Amino acid sequence: MPKKLNSVLGIDIGSQTIKVAELRSQGKDPSITAMGMAATPEGAVDHTGIFNPDAVAAVLKGLLADAGTSVPFAVVSIAGQASVLVRTLEVPRMNPNELREHMAWEINRNIPFAESTVQSDFRALPDEDPNSANMDVVMAISPQSAIDTTITAVKKAGKNVASIDVEPLALARSLDFSYGDVYSGQTVCLIEMGHKTTSINIYKNAKLLMPRQIPMGGEMFTRAIADGLGVSLEEAEGIKLQKASIPESAGSAGATSGFGAAGATGEFQPYNPFSDEPAAPAAPLQSIVPPDDFAPVAHEEDLNPVPVSPVLAGVDAETAKIYGAFAGVLDEFVAEVRRSIDYYRSRGGDIQHILLAGGGTRLRGLAPFLSRVLGVGCDAYDPTRRLNINLRKVVPGFLEEHRQEFAVAIGNGLHVFFD
Repeated sequence: MPKKLNSVLGIDIGSQTIKVAELRSQGKDPSITAMGMAATPEGAVDHTGIFNPDAVAAVLKGLLADAGTSVPFAVVSIAGQASVLVRTLEVPRMNPNELREHMAWEINRNIPFAESTVQSDFRALPDEDPNSANMDVVMAISPQSAIDTTITAVKKAGKNVASIDVEPLALARSLDFSYGDVYSGQTVCLIEMGHKTTSINIYKNAKLLMPRQIPMGGEMFTRAIADGLGVSLEEAEGIKLQKASIPESAGSAGATSGFGAAGATGEFQPYNPFSDEPAAPAAPLQSIVPPDDFAPVAHEEDLNPVPVSPVLAGVDAETAKIYGAFAGVLDEFVAEVRRSIDYYRSRGGDIQHILLAGGGTRLRGLAPFLSRVLGVGCDAYDPTRRLNINLRKVVPGFLEEHRQEFAVAIGNGLHVFFD
């Protein structure tokens, strides 16, 4: 990264939308001076990464102009199950040279891509106990082609790439800056639901403890509504955003949801929910999160779904009908969140709070529903909290409606204030 940058453009290229957030240092505090969002060209990006950098670049260039961005350098996160692997490892405490050698071996044995040329990096995470025999390290591996495609798209849009980042670390920066005063010393599960994938990341004091990505996103809710109501995907998306909601009676004691009464998430799952765990390594190493980056969502028979009745206490017929259309997908989603939390708890940890980010979490009633069925407090995530907002161009009401969707873009923009 160029030295002494005091402003940067954070870019988040998703499969449905592209988000940008320009951050500048004003005094000692960062300010957001430009924000914008545009639809991703159809077929240009999916859950595996960028397919058409030229199409992405054309939309990004127009978005930057519309948002009024002017800084020359950008930080962009690379995402997609075939584009990046992020894992947190616990390794024996060692000096920097020993760690470098060990991580070279660790990275080589964890390459999950068919492509042989990769870029990788690692970082020792902050120590909570300097006297511990072990230390935590986060590593990232990406195929060279995915890096090149991302850089090409940003450069053709007229910006220089200052750094390539990964979403779990971008979210860690955002969480640290915006909520460090609220959740100091607590363990937080930050769920970021995009269009096709959802990241379920666990942090303590903004330290990444457990990253996990599942191939479920807001699109699955839209498709469920389309299939259940017999409407087009476009109509279903509008219904999801404007009419769909999770009733207050759903997930409560006596409700017909598959997740029954509120309270604890249930007994810990003795099995590992992250599939394809590798054989024990030759060197002493314990993975906090066994590999699941390419794991499919659990099969229906594993989820034990319970049919959801359209009759819910105090709910009108239309709301119940819409809810009934997507309730099965909701149960699958909650099952994956539950597995992640229970797995983390089974290893001795606990979760004090859940935060929801990403466009898929705009579904009304989702936060209180998760609180009821998981027994953990849950709130919408505001990545603009504690940031100065000095936008040059913005449509009235835009920020209020879409702020949850900018967590990754803002986290990328905060790069220069942390690294």
